[in-house]
Amino acid sequence: MSKRLPYLLILALFISACSNTRYLPANEKLYTGVQVNIKKDTNTTRRERKDLTTELTGLTRPKPNASFLGLRFKLWLYNISKGRKNFLSRFINKRGEPPVLWSTVDLDQNATILQSQLQNESYFLAQVKGDSLVKKRRTAKAIYNIQTGPAYKINSIHFPTDTGSLDTAVAGTAKQSLLKVGDKYNLATIKAERLRIDARLKEEGFYYFSPDDILLQIDSTNAGKNRVNEYVTIKQETNDKAWDIYTIKNIYIYPRYSLKDTAIKLDSALRYDDYFVIDPKNTIHPYVFRNVMSFHPGEPYNHADHNQALHRFIDLGPYKFVKNRFEDVNDPGSPKLNAFYYLTPYRNKSLRFELIGRTTSANYTGTQANITWRNRNTFRGAELLTVSLMGSRDVQFGGQNNGFNVYQAGIQTSLSWPRFITPMRVNSNSDFLPHTTLQFEYDLTNRTQLYSLNSFRAQFGYQWKQTDFIQHDLEVISITYVKAASVTQLYTDSIRHTQNPSLKHVIDNQLTFGPTYSFTHTNTQLDYKTNTHYFNTKLGLSANILGIVSGADTLAGKAKKLFGTIYNQYVKLEGEYRFYHKITNTDQMAARFYAGAGLPYGNSTIMPYSQQFFIGGSNSLRGFRARSIGPGTYIPSQTITSGSGFIPDQSGDIKLEANIEYRPKLFSIVHGALFVDAGNIWNIRPHDGLEGAAFGKNFLSQVAADAGFGLRFDLTVLVLRTDLGFPIRKPWLPGGQRWVIDQINFLNGGWRSQNLVFNLAIGYPF
Repeated sequence: MSKRLPYLLILALFISACSNTRYLPANEKLYTGVQVNIKKDTNTTRRERKDLTTELTGLTRPKPNASFLGLRFKLWLYNISKGRKNFLSRFINKRGEPPVLWSTVDLDQNATILQSQLQNESYFLAQVKGDSLVKKRRTAKAIYNIQTGPAYKINSIHFPTDTGSLDTAVAGTAKQSLLKVGDKYNLATIKAERLRIDARLKEEGFYYFSPDDILLQIDSTNAGKNRVNEYVTIKQETNDKAWDIYTIKNIYIYPRYSLKDTAIKLDSALRYDDYFVIDPKNTIHPYVFRNVMSFHPGEPYNHADHNQALHRFIDLGPYKFVKNRFEDVNDPGSPKLNAFYYLTPYRNKSLRFELIGRTTSANYTGTQANITWRNRNTFRGAELLTVSLMGSRDVQFGGQNNGFNVYQAGIQTSLSWPRFITPMRVNSNSDFLPHTTLQFEYDLTNRTQLYSLNSFRAQFGYQWKQTDFIQHDLEVISITYVKAASVTQLYTDSIRHTQNPSLKHVIDNQLTFGPTYSFTHTNTQLDYKTNTHYFNTKLGLSANILGIVSGADTLAGKAKKLFGTIYNQYVKLEGEYRFYHKITNTDQMAARFYAGAGLPYGNSTIMPYSQQFFIGGSNSLRGFRARSIGPGTYIPSQTITSGSGFIPDQSGDIKLEANIEYRPKLFSIVHGALFVDAGNIWNIRPHDGLEGAAFGKNFLSQVAADAGFGLRFDLTVLVLRTDLGFPIRKPWLPGGQRWVIDQINFLNGGWRSQNLVFNLAIGYPF
């Protein structure tokens, strides 16, 4: 069979080619593509010829039919279904591709386009000639033979020398110029230079200036062989207003504007600070706009301030549309502008119902219903008041605790101000407004057959974006109190059976309070970039000062209480880095590394359950049951409660995890995935009943690893994900036996039942 394979491939190629050309109209040929031949000479290097060939090939039109290994599959689909009226044929035909005919190719027009592009890139003497290569099987290819000629380079660059305000301003931008002596002449760079100069002048008050007012002249007669001198000048016909620096006179804000409202109403303007608010119905306090306005009377017009004000008005919250205009005050002696901002508000109050699907870190998949009431301008200060009621049910698929479902119900109330609420005024230069949030939350969690927990939480903090890519989150104080409402005998027995202190800590009364800070840097929103990343680090503290001052020391029998409850004392640090590499427009490589550590001390010997680390499951190591690995080399089977079917979650104080995933697009809405995961969790210190769980110098030998594959269904509103993983390294096995790659046997039912893990989830794992 292997000897026949090459002949079968050749036969398939021949049949495909014949079947695609047999449907062509009479006297027509199938256009199969373009060949660009650049003459080898001293004018271009091999690398330059390669880059030019790729660039010029992409400029030719039309594009030939898509092909893979010489097979034009989409064209074949079109041909075999053309003219047939049944549903299947129409369906196939829409996914096909009509033939690109040779008669649609204009060799002379393409040659002109290629020659023009070469001249724009310094090859002023370039010559392009179009030709064709016609084959007997009714196909034709376009050939373009090119002589580039010498490349012209920049000999000198000259900016205006006159002393006028505009000439001086243009000359002042020379140090940042994109034009460099010795570089090749390039029309695209010249256009970018005009835009750069315009942007710089817009920062200095030249409101009426535009890129078209810049003239860049080229002189090749006095520059030397294959050289040009470039002169940046201002067009003589430039509008008189473009020569003037405009300052801001008055600023008018309309907080309740509609398209039907055409009245200026300046007689009802209320002055606040250095702007006027036209709001006859007093819908919002004028002080709200103090942190929004970047313009100030008497300052030169600045385009950056202009854009920043628009961003901030939207970020304020109550407004869905923001429109602005500048009006020339028409004072010849002192050019000034009046600024007008028209704000169209949302409805203040809204009620929304949501029914959503979700997955959790414990591999639970379920539904959640939310009812949310909002008031976008609660106290006429652009405050956002939100009250949410939540109910959910989660079932574990592919986990170790099937049947132990989780039910949750809760209420959350939050109040957000679009500014810093502090004892002193804090200014921000960002395009985004800072937000202060006060939040109260209550949750009832019922884990069937095990326990029910009441959880109360209050927090006060700030969120602000430094740039488009950098965000800060600071919870100045976060207080959490957890109390068990009920505990079943099954769970009590599991604590006694395993002697695991983590299990008992779940149902102990817990009080945690302290600050948390999070820093995020990401550029994943830049779709055009080949490589993007996401980085987040988070620091959490609890009762550090109080614990030190009070002399709390649980190990010495000096456990301290607050309001009758022993409080948690710890320091926790986390870091996560994700890297994304775009292989093609549809295929991607993604990688993640995560490291976290929590140090309980003083009043605590173990991290609170809500702050502990877990590993395994649909968003972690997908070849293992959720939360079933570790800590360290601890054997998961030792935690099984005899006869109950319940396996407690494994948790730790330290976590290391790494993942890599290849994500190709298969067809339509279906994407694939091949992945490898590795990691584990550990405890900071040894605990009775948890042999091999403590972190030590041999931690790398205790890492678990898995591999697998999956499908992602991009349904636009959500991504439904299925993954099938299997272990390739089990840390609880004796040393030297932990790699289990050689035991993989998909045909063996026993191996599949013990090792294959199916994960159903919503969204990508990272």
